Amino acid sequence: MATPRNRSVQKAFKMLRAFTGPDEWLTSAELSRRASLPEASGYRLIRTLLEIGAVIQDDRGRYGPGMLLVSLSRYVAHERLLRDAAFTILEDLAIELDLIVHMGVLEDGMVTYVAKAGANERFRVHTRVGTQLEAYCSGLGKVLLAALPQYELEAFIFEGDLVPLTANTITDPDAFRAEIERVRDRGWAIDNCEIDANLRCVAVPIRDTGGRTVAAISSSDAAELMTEARVGEVREALRSAAAVIGAQIYRTSGPSPFRLPSVGPDRPLARQRSREAARPLAVSH
Repeated sequence: MATPRNRSVQKAFKMLRAFTGPDEWLTSAELSRRASLPEASGYRLIRTLLEIGAVIQDDRGRYGPGMLLVSLSRYVAHERLLRDAAFTILEDLAIELDLIVHMGVLEDGMVTYVAKAGANERFRVHTRVGTQLEAYCSGLGKVLLAALPQYELEAFIFEGDLVPLTANTITDPDAFRAEIERVRDRGWAIDNCEIDANLRCVAVPIRDTGGRTVAAISSSDAAELMTEARVGEVREALRSAAAVIGAQIYRTSGPSPFRLPSVGPDRPLARQRSREAARPLAVSH
Protein backbone atom coordinates (compact mmCIF):
# COMPACT_ATOMS: atom_id res chain seq x y z
CA MET A 1 0.00 0.00 0.00
CA ALA A 2 1.37 3.44 -0.91
CA THR A 3 2.45 5.74 1.91
CA PRO A 4 -0.25 8.40 2.46
CA ARG A 5 0.70 11.98 1.62
CA ASN A 6 0.91 14.62 4.31
CA ARG A 7 -1.58 17.19 3.07
CA SER A 8 -0.46 19.85 5.54
CA VAL A 9 3.10 19.73 4.21
CA GLN A 10 1.84 19.96 0.64
CA LYS A 11 -0.35 22.95 1.49
CA ALA A 12 2.50 24.70 3.32
CA PHE A 13 4.72 24.42 0.27
CA LYS A 14 1.91 25.67 -1.93
CA MET A 15 1.84 28.77 0.25
CA LEU A 16 5.60 29.24 -0.02
CA ARG A 17 5.50 28.77 -3.80
CA ALA A 18 2.89 31.53 -4.00
CA PHE A 19 5.70 34.07 -3.64
CA THR A 20 7.02 35.01 -7.07
CA GLY A 21 10.09 36.92 -5.91
CA PRO A 22 12.28 37.55 -2.85
CA ASP A 23 11.08 41.16 -2.52
CA GLU A 24 7.36 40.44 -2.74
CA TRP A 25 5.11 41.13 0.27
CA LEU A 26 1.60 39.63 0.35
CA THR A 27 -1.29 39.40 2.77
CA SER A 28 -2.49 36.07 4.10
CA ALA A 29 -5.59 36.37 1.89
CA GLU A 30 -3.48 37.00 -1.23
CA LEU A 31 -1.25 34.03 -0.47
CA SER A 32 -4.30 31.83 0.16
CA ARG A 33 -5.84 32.81 -3.19
CA ARG A 34 -2.62 32.12 -5.07
CA ALA A 35 -2.31 28.74 -3.35
CA SER A 36 -5.99 27.93 -4.02
CA LEU A 37 -6.64 27.43 -0.31
CA PRO A 38 -9.48 28.66 1.92
CA GLU A 39 -8.48 31.86 3.71
CA ALA A 40 -8.90 30.32 7.16
CA SER A 41 -6.67 27.35 6.32
CA GLY A 42 -4.17 29.64 4.64
CA TYR A 43 -4.03 31.92 7.67
CA ARG A 44 -3.31 29.01 10.04
CA LEU A 45 -0.54 27.78 7.74
CA ILE A 46 1.05 31.20 7.34
CA ARG A 47 1.10 31.73 11.11
CA THR A 48 2.87 28.39 11.54
CA LEU A 49 5.36 29.31 8.79
CA LEU A 50 5.92 32.62 10.59
CA GLU A 51 6.67 30.85 13.89
CA ILE A 52 9.38 28.67 12.34
CA GLY A 53 10.96 31.50 10.35
CA ALA A 54 9.94 30.34 6.88
CA VAL A 55 8.22 33.71 6.36
CA ILE A 56 8.51 37.11 8.02
CA GLN A 57 5.89 39.82 8.61
CA ASP A 58 6.22 43.56 8.04
CA ASP A 59 4.61 46.36 10.03
CA ARG A 60 1.63 46.40 7.64
CA GLY A 61 0.83 42.74 8.31
CA ARG A 62 2.10 41.44 4.98
CA TYR A 63 4.34 38.39 4.61
CA GLY A 64 7.56 37.74 2.75
CA PRO A 65 10.08 34.87 2.41
CA GLY A 66 11.98 34.33 5.67
CA MET A 67 15.55 33.57 6.72
CA LEU A 68 14.83 29.86 7.17
CA LEU A 69 14.48 29.56 3.39
CA VAL A 70 17.74 31.48 2.90
CA SER A 71 19.63 29.26 5.34
CA LEU A 72 18.30 26.09 3.73
CA SER A 73 19.20 27.32 0.25
CA ARG A 74 22.86 27.56 1.26
CA TYR A 75 22.98 23.76 1.27
CA VAL A 76 21.52 23.47 -2.24
CA ALA A 77 23.98 23.68 -5.13
CA HIS A 78 22.03 24.44 -8.28
CA GLU A 79 24.66 22.96 -10.58
CA ARG A 80 24.83 19.76 -8.53
CA LEU A 81 21.06 19.38 -8.63
CA LEU A 82 21.09 19.78 -12.40
CA ARG A 83 23.98 17.38 -12.86
CA ASP A 84 22.56 14.69 -10.58
CA ALA A 85 19.07 14.92 -12.06
CA ALA A 86 20.40 14.86 -15.62
CA PHE A 87 23.15 12.25 -15.33
CA THR A 88 21.28 9.17 -16.55
CA ILE A 89 19.32 11.15 -19.13
CA LEU A 90 22.49 12.63 -20.62
CA GLU A 91 24.18 9.23 -20.68
CA ASP A 92 21.24 7.72 -22.54
CA LEU A 93 21.12 10.67 -24.93
CA ALA A 94 24.83 10.38 -25.69
CA ILE A 95 24.38 6.70 -26.50
CA GLU A 96 21.35 7.44 -28.68
CA LEU A 97 23.18 10.12 -30.65
CA ASP A 98 26.63 8.48 -30.50
CA LEU A 99 27.96 11.92 -29.61
CA ILE A 100 29.30 13.86 -26.64
CA VAL A 101 26.65 15.80 -24.74
CA HIS A 102 27.37 18.81 -22.51
CA MET A 103 25.34 20.74 -19.96
CA GLY A 104 26.29 24.32 -19.14
CA VAL A 105 25.29 27.36 -17.12
CA LEU A 106 26.21 31.04 -17.46
CA GLU A 107 28.73 32.45 -15.00
CA ASP A 108 30.31 35.91 -15.34
CA GLY A 109 29.50 36.01 -19.02
CA MET A 110 31.14 32.65 -19.71
CA VAL A 111 29.69 29.14 -20.07
CA THR A 112 30.69 26.73 -17.32
CA TYR A 113 30.39 23.02 -18.08
CA VAL A 114 28.47 21.31 -15.26
CA ALA A 115 28.05 17.88 -16.90
CA LYS A 116 29.48 15.85 -19.77
CA ALA A 117 28.43 12.45 -21.09
CA GLY A 118 29.41 10.12 -23.90
CA ALA A 119 32.30 9.87 -26.31
CA ASN A 120 32.90 10.43 -29.98
CA GLU A 121 35.78 8.43 -31.40
CA ARG A 122 35.40 10.10 -34.79
CA PHE A 123 35.78 13.62 -33.45
CA ARG A 124 37.15 14.08 -29.95
CA VAL A 125 36.40 17.20 -27.94
CA HIS A 126 38.71 17.58 -24.96
CA THR A 127 36.47 19.27 -22.41
CA ARG A 128 36.10 18.82 -18.67
CA VAL A 129 33.38 19.55 -16.14
CA GLY A 130 34.17 22.84 -14.43
CA THR A 131 36.00 24.44 -17.35
CA GLN A 132 34.67 27.46 -19.21
CA LEU A 133 34.23 28.53 -22.82
CA GLU A 134 33.14 31.64 -24.64
CA ALA A 135 29.40 32.32 -24.61
CA TYR A 136 29.11 34.53 -27.70
CA CYS A 137 30.34 31.90 -30.16
CA SER A 138 29.10 28.65 -28.59
CA GLY A 139 25.72 26.94 -28.87
CA LEU A 140 25.34 26.67 -25.09
CA GLY A 141 26.29 30.31 -24.65
CA LYS A 142 23.85 31.62 -27.24
CA VAL A 143 20.97 29.76 -25.59
CA LEU A 144 21.90 31.12 -22.16
CA LEU A 145 22.46 34.67 -23.42
CA ALA A 146 19.10 34.57 -25.20
CA ALA A 147 17.45 34.04 -21.81
CA LEU A 148 18.87 37.26 -20.37
CA PRO A 149 16.85 40.48 -20.25
CA GLN A 150 17.82 42.75 -23.12
CA TYR A 151 19.65 45.22 -20.87
CA GLU A 152 21.87 42.42 -19.55
CA LEU A 153 22.57 41.22 -23.07
CA GLU A 154 23.59 44.78 -23.97
CA ALA A 155 25.89 44.85 -20.94
CA PHE A 156 27.46 41.60 -22.10
CA ILE A 157 28.13 43.03 -25.57
CA PHE A 158 29.47 46.26 -24.08
CA GLU A 159 31.85 44.60 -21.60
CA GLY A 160 34.09 42.75 -24.04
CA ASP A 161 35.00 42.45 -27.68
CA LEU A 162 33.52 39.70 -29.82
CA VAL A 163 36.90 38.25 -30.74
CA PRO A 164 37.04 36.22 -33.99
CA LEU A 165 38.11 32.66 -33.19
CA THR A 166 37.35 31.43 -36.72
CA ALA A 167 36.25 33.00 -40.00
CA ASN A 168 32.63 32.19 -38.98
CA THR A 169 32.67 33.90 -35.58
CA ILE A 170 30.06 36.65 -35.34
CA THR A 171 31.97 39.78 -34.31
CA ASP A 172 29.64 42.60 -35.35
CA PRO A 173 27.43 43.66 -32.39
CA ASP A 174 24.34 44.22 -34.56
CA ALA A 175 24.77 40.85 -36.27
CA PHE A 176 25.21 39.24 -32.85
CA ARG A 177 22.02 40.86 -31.55
CA ALA A 178 20.18 39.52 -34.59
CA GLU A 179 21.60 36.04 -33.95
CA ILE A 180 20.42 36.06 -30.33
CA GLU A 181 16.99 37.22 -31.46
CA ARG A 182 16.84 34.22 -33.82
CA VAL A 183 17.72 31.94 -30.91
CA ARG A 184 14.92 33.48 -28.83
CA ASP A 185 12.41 33.04 -31.65
CA ARG A 186 13.18 29.43 -32.51
CA GLY A 187 14.22 28.16 -29.06
CA TRP A 188 17.57 26.62 -30.01
CA ALA A 189 21.03 27.67 -31.14
CA ILE A 190 23.82 26.50 -33.38
CA ASP A 191 27.54 27.11 -33.25
CA ASN A 192 28.26 27.04 -36.96
CA CYS A 193 32.05 26.51 -36.85
CA GLU A 194 32.33 29.71 -34.80
CA ILE A 195 34.49 28.46 -31.94
CA ASP A 196 36.39 25.89 -34.01
CA ALA A 197 36.52 25.74 -37.79
CA ASN A 198 35.84 22.00 -37.82
CA LEU A 199 33.12 21.88 -35.16
CA ARG A 200 29.35 22.35 -35.44
CA CYS A 201 27.23 22.28 -32.28
CA VAL A 202 23.49 22.34 -31.50
CA ALA A 203 22.09 23.52 -28.14
CA VAL A 204 18.70 23.86 -26.46
CA PRO A 205 17.53 25.31 -23.11
CA ILE A 206 16.48 23.47 -19.98
CA ARG A 207 13.50 25.34 -18.52
CA ASP A 208 11.65 25.30 -15.23
CA THR A 209 7.87 25.12 -14.98
CA GLY A 210 7.67 28.89 -15.35
CA GLY A 211 9.42 28.70 -18.72
CA ARG A 212 12.66 30.27 -17.49
CA THR A 213 15.96 28.95 -18.84
CA VAL A 214 18.09 27.53 -16.02
CA ALA A 215 20.75 25.72 -18.07
CA ALA A 216 21.40 24.41 -21.57
CA ILE A 217 22.48 21.14 -23.15
CA SER A 218 24.32 20.64 -26.42
CA SER A 219 25.86 18.08 -28.71
CA SER A 220 28.54 18.56 -31.35
CA ASP A 221 30.26 16.74 -34.17
CA ALA A 222 32.59 17.35 -37.06
CA ALA A 223 31.15 20.03 -39.33
CA GLU A 224 30.92 17.75 -42.37
CA LEU A 225 28.92 15.20 -40.37
CA MET A 226 26.57 17.70 -38.73
CA THR A 227 24.47 18.23 -41.85
CA GLU A 228 21.18 20.13 -41.88
CA ALA A 229 19.25 16.87 -41.56
CA ARG A 230 21.49 15.71 -38.73
CA VAL A 231 21.09 19.06 -36.97
CA GLY A 232 17.33 18.49 -36.98
CA GLU A 233 17.68 15.00 -35.50
CA VAL A 234 20.08 16.14 -32.79
CA ARG A 235 17.96 19.19 -31.96
CA GLU A 236 14.79 17.15 -31.40
CA ALA A 237 16.64 14.58 -29.28
CA LEU A 238 18.12 17.38 -27.18
CA ARG A 239 14.71 19.01 -26.77
CA SER A 240 13.14 15.78 -25.56
CA ALA A 241 15.93 15.23 -23.06
CA ALA A 242 15.79 18.83 -21.84
CA ALA A 243 12.04 18.53 -21.23
CA VAL A 244 12.56 15.38 -19.16
CA ILE A 245 15.36 16.98 -17.13
CA GLY A 246 13.28 20.09 -16.44
CA ALA A 247 10.26 18.05 -15.43
CA GLN A 248 12.35 15.80 -13.19
CA ILE A 249 13.78 18.74 -11.24
CA TYR A 250 10.79 21.09 -11.13
CA ARG A 251 7.70 18.87 -11.37
CA THR A 252 6.84 19.35 -7.69
CA SER A 253 8.76 22.47 -6.82
CA GLY A 254 7.29 25.03 -9.20
CA PRO A 255 9.41 27.60 -11.01
CA SER A 256 13.11 27.71 -10.20
CA PRO A 257 14.12 30.05 -7.36
CA PHE A 258 17.37 30.68 -9.25
CA ARG A 259 18.00 33.15 -12.04
CA LEU A 260 20.82 33.45 -14.51
CA PRO A 261 23.72 35.42 -13.01
CA SER A 262 23.85 39.08 -13.95
CA VAL A 263 26.51 40.24 -16.35
CA GLY A 264 25.64 43.90 -15.85
CA PRO A 265 27.76 46.95 -15.08
CA ASP A 266 28.10 46.08 -11.38
CA ARG A 267 30.72 43.51 -12.47
CA PRO A 268 32.24 45.15 -15.55
CA LEU A 269 35.52 43.22 -15.50
CA ALA A 270 34.11 39.77 -14.75
CA ARG A 271 33.86 38.62 -18.34
CA GLN A 272 37.34 39.91 -19.21
CA ARG A 273 38.89 38.08 -16.26
CA SER A 274 37.08 34.88 -17.14
CA ARG A 275 38.10 35.14 -20.77
CA GLU A 276 41.75 35.52 -19.84
CA ALA A 277 41.58 32.23 -17.94
CA ALA A 278 39.53 30.35 -20.54
CA ARG A 279 41.03 28.28 -23.33
CA PRO A 280 39.58 27.49 -26.78
CA LEU A 281 38.13 24.03 -27.29
CA ALA A 282 40.79 21.46 -28.14
CA VAL A 283 39.58 19.02 -30.77
CA SER A 284 41.21 16.13 -32.55
CA HIS A 285 40.09 13.81 -35.32
